This record gives sequence, structure tokens and C-alpha cells, in this order.
Amino acid sequence: MPRISTPGTFEECADELNDFIATLQRYPPNVLAFVLRAHLAALLQALLLYGLWTPDEITSFLQDTQRDVLQPEAD
Repeated sequence: MPRISTPGTFEECADELNDFIATLQRYPPNVLAFVLRAHLAALLQALLLYGLWTPDEITSFLQDTQRDVLQPEAD
């Protein structure tokens, strides 16, 4: 019988990703950062390739990410 997938919430996804990242504790944080950057780049390229995001949406996302990292108190 085919399994019907139900999309999870943002919080559920964040929790699962946090749990997974915790399993990678043997790697230094800078290695994780570079690997996650490469993965994010591939994901953003796929969103662009499949027409799910526009170049402007990707640019806005990256600008928001930069702001979140460099100015966290602005939230």
C-alpha cells in the first residue's frame, strides 16, 4: 500500500535537523559550516532550476541570512 506523506511543520523539521547535526559532533564547527554551505548552495540551485524560486527570491533569502548572522539583535 502506498504511503501518503504529510508535510511536517517548520518546528518539526528544525528539530529533526538539530538532532541530525548533533550526531556530527566529531566534526569541527568550521567543517560543518562549509559542508552546510555547499549543501545549501545545491539546494538553492535546485530551487532555481525547477522554477520554485526566482533569482530575486534567492538573493533576498541570502541577504536575510547574512543579516541574521551578522546582526542577530535586529530581530
